[in-house]
Amino acid sequence: MKKNHTIFLMVILLALVLSRCNNKVDLYANYKEITVVYGLLDYENDTTWIKITKAFSGPGNALDFAKNPDSSNYSYKLAVNLTGRKNGINLSPIVFDTITIHNKKEGDSVFYFPNQLMYFSTTHLNPEASYSLKIETSKKTITASANMVRNFHITYPVRFISFSSNKEIKWYSAVNGKRYDANIVFHYQELQQGNPDTLDKSIAWHLGVKHSQTTDGQEQMEIGYSGDNFYKLLQSHLKQLPNVQRWAGNVDVYVACASQDLDTYIQVNNGTFGLLTEIPIFTNINGGTGLFASRHTVLQSVPMTVTSERKLIENYNLGFKFKQ
Repeated sequence: MKKNHTIFLMVILLALVLSRCNNKVDLYANYKEITVVYGLLDYENDTTWIKITKAFSGPGNALDFAKNPDSSNYSYKLAVNLTGRKNGINLSPIVFDTITIHNKKEGDSVFYFPNQLMYFSTTHLNPEASYSLKIETSKKTITASANMVRNFHITYPVRFISFSSNKEIKWYSAVNGKRYDANIVFHYQELQQGNPDTLDKSIAWHLGVKHSQTTDGQEQMEIGYSGDNFYKLLQSHLKQLPNVQRWAGNVDVYVACASQDLDTYIQVNNGTFGLLTEIPIFTNINGGTGLFASRHTVLQSVPMTVTSERKLIENYNLGFKFKQ
């Protein structure tokens, strides 16, 4: 009886040991290579960039691995090409090459620096085409597709911009566009006492984000701004220096448009989910993870109205003067 009891205990101990060994082995036996892809298309860019890395796993701190390019870069050059399709006809494939960027700064991310391996092409993209991305590793094929955000037009301002009252930035939506981010950049020149050089400076003002109802284009859109808030912005950014002289320049109005997938990706990753909410994961990469989408930005550069410039000069002690 005692012997049987001893045998039973030995079987239990053996089962526990085997169970622990199996768990330890399974931790890395099921490793699967995950390709991470990030690319944003804009037909006005002279270069198209695609960042391709791989996920990694191993004992230790993942942040330490991220600082080592060998942990996330492929050890060989991948076959990467982009094929456009317009009016049912495939365009000539665009083959991507690799380049190492050497000016990545410490603190930009937890990943390695200053060198950054990128895939690129200087071939011009067709604004009316849809594009399919194909990446081939030694183990698998990764694909993704994106429709190009087409050109669109700002309808206000046209010749001048006014800050003497409340106004709106107006535009027509773009085909394949969903999210619109409006910004104003005020340019000015500054000459400080004791400095012989006149400096070119600028102040940026983010107006907000709007979404179109559809991605069909030609939808009238606008985002309002307060003229008084413009002058308050200048007051908060400009120092009242003794004998400083400033001259107002042009005002650049930017409206940046993102495709539907890019908008979804931004919303998923904007950090607005509660502590008890499971954060969703969005990717449109087949066979991998990441994002492949498109964007486009339009610019309208105009001077201030005479009334708006006079208000800046006469009502605010910021050193602004009329140009001679």
